[in-house]
Amino acid sequence: MTSMSPMTYDEALDYLYSFVDYSLQRSYRYSPATFDLARMRELLQKLSNPERSYKVIHVAGTKGKGSVSALCASALRAAGYRTGFYTSPHLVDYAERIQVDGHDIPHERLAELVEEIQPAVETVPRLTTFEITTALAFLHFAREKVDAAVVEVGLGGRLDATNVVRPLVSVITSLSLDHTHLLGHTLAEIAREKAGIIKPGVPVVIAPQSTEALRVLQSIAEERQSPLVQVGGDWHFAPRTHSLDGQSLFIWSAAEQERVNSYLDDGKELEWVPPRYEIPLLGYHQVINAAVGYAALQAAQDRGLPVTEEAIREGFRSVEWPARFQVLHRFPFVVVDSAHNRDSASRLRTALDDYFPSRKVILIFGASVDKDIDGILDELIPRISRVVVTQADHPRASEAEDLAERIRTRGCPVEIRLPVADALRRALELAGEEDVVLSAGSMFVSAAVLAAWPEAWEGDASRRVQQRIVPSLPLEGSGDEWSGLS
Repeated sequence: MTSMSPMTYDEALDYLYSFVDYSLQRSYRYSPATFDLARMRELLQKLSNPERSYKVIHVAGTKGKGSVSALCASALRAAGYRTGFYTSPHLVDYAERIQVDGHDIPHERLAELVEEIQPAVETVPRLTTFEITTALAFLHFAREKVDAAVVEVGLGGRLDATNVVRPLVSVITSLSLDHTHLLGHTLAEIAREKAGIIKPGVPVVIAPQSTEALRVLQSIAEERQSPLVQVGGDWHFAPRTHSLDGQSLFIWSAAEQERVNSYLDDGKELEWVPPRYEIPLLGYHQVINAAVGYAALQAAQDRGLPVTEEAIREGFRSVEWPARFQVLHRFPFVVVDSAHNRDSASRLRTALDDYFPSRKVILIFGASVDKDIDGILDELIPRISRVVVTQADHPRASEAEDLAERIRTRGCPVEIRLPVADALRRALELAGEEDVVLSAGSMFVSAAVLAAWPEAWEGDASRRVQQRIVPSLPLEGSGDEWSGLS
């Protein structure tokens, strides 16, 4: 690159990756010495604090934070707000991390911003890739004059680079054991790190939590005089219908519980019915995420960001969030999921039982070395017929042989195929028309499956001739009855 030539997208990525990228490292310490918010604040000050020019919904959590963020951003767009969305990691393209109104930042724009902030970056020692990317997102949102931004925490909360924002509302989704070597080995320790995003006087919306985690969140919210909004307490929800095309749910406030009871007891249509919402995201855990997103939007509305019921319905109905129990094809069924800890694997198994109760499942599996691999396998293997082990092109990827041996000890047939594209082709070869091909265990593997899917399916001419496309696959128990309301 010369001084006369503008920076290219590839050069911008090379520059970003020239800094410390902890997401690519197998081990490091999550501590104030490693993650120092002071340097993030210094960088943003040199950029005139772009994060202060729009309203923010800040979302942390172990599982569901991406889905909740996507639901909130989609509803804000439907409400007519110019909306920023910052998320990580990306699936295929780095630019996915920074979005405005559902569109990734253009490659040339990212390169321009990287080149622009270089002088400021060079004056702040020890910045990381994630910190610089976060600053780029905040700057891009300001330049694009967004009205509001949904900002997803990268890791933890207390020391995360995003924790410099002054949000309208903070959100903490479901907490479970993940990144234990960094965030703590108990739910209480993890909750304390996630609760670091709770700001004095700022409402915090929390998903249903274990008693251990809930006590910590309640204590910190009380200490900081932050109004606490509990989904499952202040807001209630229940699933209504579900199929492979999506699902619907009811959401109502605690103040409306008596009306809900009357609705249930009467047994017939009344003038009032609980509000119903539709989402294309599959699995009961997404019903919970939708309720959390709804509560967050209501809290934001109370703080000066109005969103109508119609906008929420439209935003929820049209949300896009790939690699979360995403059905790519039917007959055979090809499902891509991002489950990568024991809790998410348990939820995935529940979703398999809900949507594919009698179908054989062939698992494409890879995992990162820092994950609870045995816990994931203990949850999934009893539901799996055969595993094709693979390995993502990522420094933290576990060795395929080690994964295969762990699976063999659990009595499940297993074979190894590298790279991921070959694993996908092999799984499709093994699958009958009624079977399920599932990718899980690593978001990096699932991203590679998404990238390889068009070519893998296009290359299977005989299967393409035989494929059956159906408009909907109703599920047993998907009628209008309510479940789990008590």
